[in-house]
Amino acid sequence: MTVQKTAVVTGASSGIGAATARALATEGFRVVCAARRTDRIQALAQEIGGVAVPLDVTDAASVAALAAGLDVVHVLVNNAGGAFGADPIESADPEDWRAMYDVNVLGLMRVTQALLPALRASGDGLIVNLGSTAGRWAYESGGGYTAAKHATRVVTETLRLELNGEPIRISEVAPGMVRTEEFGLVRFGGDRAAADAVYAGVAEPLVAEDIAEAVRWIAQLPAHVNIDELVIKPRAQAAVHKVHRV
Repeated sequence: MTVQKTAVVTGASSGIGAATARALATEGFRVVCAARRTDRIQALAQEIGGVAVPLDVTDAASVAALAAGLDVVHVLVNNAGGAFGADPIESADPEDWRAMYDVNVLGLMRVTQALLPALRASGDGLIVNLGSTAGRWAYESGGGYTAAKHATRVVTETLRLELNGEPIRISEVAPGMVRTEEFGLVRFGGDRAAADAVYAGVAEPLVAEDIAEAVRWIAQLPAHVNIDELVIKPRAQAAVHKVHRV
């Protein structure tokens, strides 16, 4: 009898997280949809035959409650994250920077720490951390977010070193320009015009499903194959500062 494998996706209420939950469900995973917005993850879990678990990655008790209900986990997708504010360093709000570090770095650490026993128990675990091209190149008015995503990358590399020899693979998926319904709005404080301007003239930016497909592919590879890092950009984006606009 084949035992259904379990995948945990944080930040599953929208965007890349929700798309990843759907993609992993197509591979037969029992997906634990974890996020703060309970109504959204309940609807998603019902849609894909998964489980909804309320989760705030910045709250240790919330993370502990998630882990308490999971004895075995085969895949952990640390997707919860975000950018807050787009001010130059000279005028940036330290609280925005603190919030970005808390969710993108400390949140990833909290969830990973809590679920490592369950990942080990699977005998064939996989951790996929959602990074960004912002974790590789700097750009103006992005200091806080690029610092946080650089940290995400280094934490991923360190985890791979520390867990070497254990039955757990460690991957980072680092998207470039991905247009989702909320990322830009959150970053620009609800300013739709500012959010839309980022993608102005870009005929085909990436969408959430493109990134979810990459995670799905990594998850179905044989256990001896580790994708250290996967940088994904739309064809229109040659570099952070080189984007073809129509």
